[in-house]
Amino acid sequence: MPLTAVASAREILTGLHDVMAKRGSAQAKLDRVVDLIAEAMKSEVCSIYLLRDNALELSATHGLRKEAVHVTRLALGEGLVGTIAEEGRILNLDEAANHPAFAYRPETGEESFHSFAGVPIIRREQVIGVLAVQHAEPRRYDDVEIEALQTVAMVLSEMIASARLVDGVRGARRDAGMQRMLGLKLVAGMAKGVAVFHQPRVVVEHTVAEDIEAERTRVYAAFRRMREQIDNMTREAEFGTAGEHNEILETYKMFAYDEGWSRRINEAIDSGLTAEAAIERVQQRTRARMREIDDPILKERMHDLEDLSNRLMRIVSGRMGTAAQTGLTKDAILIAKNLGPAELLEYDRRRLKGVVLEEGSLTAHVTIVARAMGVPVVGRTADIRHVANEGDTILLDGDTGTVVVRPNRPLTSAFDSRMAMSQKRRAEYATIRGLPAETKDGERVTLMVNAGLAEDAAMLEMAGADGIGLFRTEFQFLIAATLPGRESQLRLYRNVLDAAGDKPVVFRTVDIGGDKALPYLSEEQKDESENPAMGWRALRLSLQRKALMKAQARALIEASAGKTLRVMFPMVSEPWEYEEARALFEEQIAWTKSAKRAVPKRVEFGAMLEVPSLAEMLDILLPRVDFLSIGTNDLTQFLFAADRADPRLADRYDWLSPAILRFLRRVANEARAAGVPVRVCGEMAGRPLEAMALIGIGIDSFSITPAAVGPVKAMVRSIDAAAVRSRVEALLAKPPANMRKALGDWARRHGVAIG
Repeated sequence: MPLTAVASAREILTGLHDVMAKRGSAQAKLDRVVDLIAEAMKSEVCSIYLLRDNALELSATHGLRKEAVHVTRLALGEGLVGTIAEEGRILNLDEAANHPAFAYRPETGEESFHSFAGVPIIRREQVIGVLAVQHAEPRRYDDVEIEALQTVAMVLSEMIASARLVDGVRGARRDAGMQRMLGLKLVAGMAKGVAVFHQPRVVVEHTVAEDIEAERTRVYAAFRRMREQIDNMTREAEFGTAGEHNEILETYKMFAYDEGWSRRINEAIDSGLTAEAAIERVQQRTRARMREIDDPILKERMHDLEDLSNRLMRIVSGRMGTAAQTGLTKDAILIAKNLGPAELLEYDRRRLKGVVLEEGSLTAHVTIVARAMGVPVVGRTADIRHVANEGDTILLDGDTGTVVVRPNRPLTSAFDSRMAMSQKRRAEYATIRGLPAETKDGERVTLMVNAGLAEDAAMLEMAGADGIGLFRTEFQFLIAATLPGRESQLRLYRNVLDAAGDKPVVFRTVDIGGDKALPYLSEEQKDESENPAMGWRALRLSLQRKALMKAQARALIEASAGKTLRVMFPMVSEPWEYEEARALFEEQIAWTKSAKRAVPKRVEFGAMLEVPSLAEMLDILLPRVDFLSIGTNDLTQFLFAADRADPRLADRYDWLSPAILRFLRRVANEARAAGVPVRVCGEMAGRPLEAMALIGIGIDSFSITPAAVGPVKAMVRSIDAAAVRSRVEALLAKPPANMRKALGDWARRHGVAIG
């Protein structure tokens, strides 16, 4: 096609404007539209399929047989057109018949056409039809042709909707009865409130611009106002300025000032669209890219851009009324497809009790900010926006990932009782917060916390913990747009140490790579294997990227000046890896001293035992380490060859299996004989019954989630350590068929607080 996308789209839009302005039947207008598009794009075929009775009906065509109109129908997912509609994506094929979804319809006479390009026609985030072009010769359509098709499809959606040519928006029926939905646990906690829809989107009513320069002026003004809002928001976040959520807001701010984004919107205006339609046009392209992205970090950045697009759309249209702007009048459970971190911050924390998302992920920026705010979140609740009505009662359980819409009275009563019991337990745990984790026979157990945010260090007193046993330094790397520099890392580590005060902090060097891919890593350093958790990650990657590790070492050394630096290396599989990593740190300490800069008064080095092979080399490793941390999450799945994320293997992943307890006992005994402290880091130690078993095999130091400190401390203070050891040793000598049941029964008989 010789014309540019802008020129082609503008030519077609001008014609569409004339078609829509003239009188005539909806069918006559559709027939004129396909002729117009085919002529402008020099296409032999142009067809429009519309969604009717949950199927795609050929509603107008130029080039195919006219008798096929309103006769040819394709189910969602059937054929090329059905695939586009079901998945909401573009197809661009030089040989249509070679595509696995191709479905031949003889009545259309399309057998003589080889090439095919189709784009979804979208209205209010739902596909309502498909616009397709075809040529006889095999060829792939240029990007500018696809761009023009997408722009035209967007304008068509307005005409189609106003003429009521399609069914209403697809979605689950809002039932008057109770609905229970299972989603993804994102932020723990329980909440009860009424459903409030975030409603971030503005429906574009007018797509074709009357005055392009006026539309451009509106967009420029909206950009200025949006950037002012973001600047104010990053300054006024109520939970402080330190930590990774602040890094998230800075990344978000970077998108707000992205010139490429504003340029694409201006190009869409040049093609003849209104400001609102141009923003929507670029947003649709972003959504299409999101569907093709597998990398969760990159996908999260696309969500941020969508959030900003929604904000810009509201400003340019003058419709600022999200639920945040209109105010929450009751305790609310916020419902949204997805949220950006800045949008969440706009809500009144006193009224916002929980969030339910149709999308969302554990690494999502909104999840991180919600965790810092203490707001429970459940994600991946498909179709929640169609199941719930505004004002419905919602029960949200972030601990189980359950959402109940319109609960009945017995369920509400049971939920209220659970919430009351949870609050009572928290109150009980608060009474022992300042007391030591000491058994009835006087043995002291160290309870530390796992952390990843600077705020976690400030919460040590509230949790009643002895320090931070594992600070995950990679979080800063996962949320940054580029590799964090030494200064950025230095600020974070210094803030963590200052917040912890006299309590110890153990920094784990970055555990990135594998299933925690960074978009700014070079391709050869990304792991695309079938099981990335066992691949090129953690210390393996750091030892290859020595510059990355040196920068982190320098930042940790300078941040710990005059204090004790405790650093441990993740996923050590052989002693030489530990030695190489330690030597790198020691070189950086020597360099810092030679530069006349302050260094830590003491440095303690440790290794994480997560790979079973290291247990066979403890006689060589232990004399060189100051402490040993056992990462039970990875260790257990490696021991049992059982992916912990696979529900089919749930019964193969029991931390109270005699095999794992015997393995851990052997490691603990060897470390004790060498005089090396051992700590268990991971979910296993955060469960009272499992923690009791660990005490039974001689481990008395744990690093767990802050929420687990209270329950585990209560368990510790209710046991006799000698009696527990005696019982566990007897059970391991002659394992019962069900170790979990045997330990649980014993604990209950002896009044152990296992919850």
